[in-house]
Formats: sequence, structure tokens, C-alpha cells
Amino acid sequence: MLKAVVTDRYRATGSGVGLVNGFGLKEGGAIAGSVSHDSHNIVAVGGVGDADIVRAVAEVIRLGGGGLAVVSGDDITALPLECAGLMSALPYGEVVQRLAALEEHARRLGSVENPPFMYLSFLALTVIPEVRVTERGGVFDVRAFSDVPLFYE
Repeated sequence: MLKAVVTDRYRATGSGVGLVNGFGLKEGGAIAGSVSHDSHNIVAVGGVGDADIVRAVAEVIRLGGGGLAVVSGDDITALPLECAGLMSALPYGEVVQRLAALEEHARRLGSVENPPFMYLSFLALTVIPEVRVTERGGVFDVRAFSDVPLFYE
């Protein structure tokens, strides 16, 4: 079970937090990206602690608010997506190399394969049942169309 965070990349309205299973990160670290259907906010998933999640989100912000990043300790692998947070202006060959480096870095952390950023991109898509994570309230039940508390007292 890992922490999932969705951060609004358009307004300073905050972040929503949820939990996700199946990403496989076992060595700490985090992955983050701005390719996140439909709103293309920044979505991050992290392992052991919050510091790596914060660093991964900060790296996407540093890239201009659009990009993909994997962080672990002092190691950062990133791809800027300066065109609406979805496309890179880099030459095709460099994009291919950076994507391969991102996926390899994520694999070293134990991440799911085929590719991890595709799975990440759907965590916040609230038109797909059952449960998603949003920047507004965290966990969102699509069928009930309502926010769900992450923890109950």
C-alpha cells in the first residue's frame, strides 16, 4: 500500500491524498507526472516516506509544471513536458532515451512495468469506476459521486 498524491498544477488550491495498491515500489522513492487524464494535474506515488513524494512533485514543478520524474535519495531522473504538461519539445531520440531512463529508474525501485507512468496517469481519472484520487478531497468514490474520508475515527 502506497501513498498517492494529486496536486493542482493550475491554482494553489492544495493536494489530495489517497492510498494505492499494486504499484510495487518497495525501495522507497517516488514517481510523479503531469500526464493525468482529464485534468492533467500532478500525480505522484511514493514508497517509504513523504520526502521522496515531495521531491518528485517539486521536480515536476521545477520543470515548469509539466513533466515526468522518478526520485530516490539524491537520484533524480526527469523528462520535461513543456507543451501543456503532455508533450516534450526535445528531439524524438532524446525523449526515447529519457523515457527509457525513467522506466529503468522506476524498475530499480520495484515499480510495476509496462509502463509505470501509464498506470499513474489514470489514478486521478474520475470517470473510471471505482475509486480515484483528486486534488479536491483526496479519495473520490466515482459510483457514489462523493469524496470518501481516507480514515474513519
